[in-house]
Amino acid sequence: MMMKVRRQAKILELISQYDIETQDELAGQLKQEGFKATQATISRDIRELKLMKISTGGGHQKYTAIESGSERLVEKYLRVLRDGFVEMDKAGNLIVIRTVSGMAMAVAAALDAMDWTEVAGCIAGDDTIFCAVHSPEETDLVMEKIRINVS
Repeated sequence: MMMKVRRQAKILELISQYDIETQDELAGQLKQEGFKATQATISRDIRELKLMKISTGGGHQKYTAIESGSERLVEKYLRVLRDGFVEMDKAGNLIVIRTVSGMAMAVAAALDAMDWTEVAGCIAGDDTIFCAVHSPEETDLVMEKIRINVS
């Protein structure tokens, strides 16, 4: 059990230091640090640590830890986002998100609660959300985070 705790702590350290895109890359980094782990173990660690992938630009992604709120609350917000999301479109630094009828306010509240630094805030109607992002450049990043979390 102690080895698992040390390995998972090392994983969190590694993903904060490097843009690790795949489980193979993570396995290689762990091996360099003296940890032996199978692909199944790494996959289980990723799931237990609730790591997610975010876009780093240029078609690349990296693992990151969810940083906001308690993990149970974050999972609830992600569930609301997945359950209500239909589609989205970009308009400058706004993301127009279509939801299941009657779900827009819940999805907007979930997005706000995720505390993503790029998001200024959301306004919701019945089935449409305007999600204001601080800059047009960050809009694609937020859209990628949404895509990753609804798939």
